[in-house]
Amino acid sequence: MTAKMLKLLLRQVAEGKASADAAFRKIRSLPFESLGMAHVDHHREIRQGMPEVILGEGKSGAQIVSIARAMRRNGSDVLVTRVDGEKAGTVRRRFRGAEHFSEARCLVIRSRKPKVSGRGTILVVTAGTSDIPVAEEAAVTAEFLGNRVERLFDVGVAGIHRLLMRKKELLEARVIVVVAGMEGALASVVGGLTDKPVIAVPTSVGYGASFGGVAALLGMLNSCAPTVAVVNIDNGFGAGVISSVINRL
Repeated sequence: MTAKMLKLLLRQVAEGKASADAAFRKIRSLPFESLGMAHVDHHREIRQGMPEVILGEGKSGAQIVSIARAMRRNGSDVLVTRVDGEKAGTVRRRFRGAEHFSEARCLVIRSRKPKVSGRGTILVVTAGTSDIPVAEEAAVTAEFLGNRVERLFDVGVAGIHRLLMRKKELLEARVIVVVAGMEGALASVVGGLTDKPVIAVPTSVGYGASFGGVAALLGMLNSCAPTVAVVNIDNGFGAGVISSVINRL
């Protein structure tokens, strides 16, 4: 249930257009609904401004379907992250119109496209092509939350002229998400070129001494660009959420 839906319901009760019993039946699943294997947090959108998101990793297709059904019954759009093709197929067979973003490993179930609520554009930038799956997770998440998103891929420091020739996009964006593996240097470069907040996402892309993204994480955490903040390794979802929150301010 969204804040808008709850306010409308209370207004209907106050105006005599809905009974107290009918209202109670609609809100009795707040703040959560027990499904046995999950407690679905229907109150989250009211508290945090976004509905609960289903992490598909570690869940079966049937479990994802069950949680998604509970969310849809309560009027929430659904975002599933880290979902593979097999699980996505299971969900899509149960929900007509469900959209699978295979590169992002995300699946979206919604009645209509979200109204744009962000004040500006979120620009998602990658150092290399191998970073795109994590970047797409960030982009799809931000779009799901009602933001305009632009993408600028494969502009890493090994060919920095590619980034410098697209400086206009950096300056026009309101929030920038930088996704990079290897040594993670691109976040510092972008932070030095713009006054916009930069959310850095280290990826596990790289050879042995990158230590599965730890080298990029440490590089980003030690950035001398003070506008750079860092999320966890491969956490495109987290970057999408934080960029959306900033873009609403």
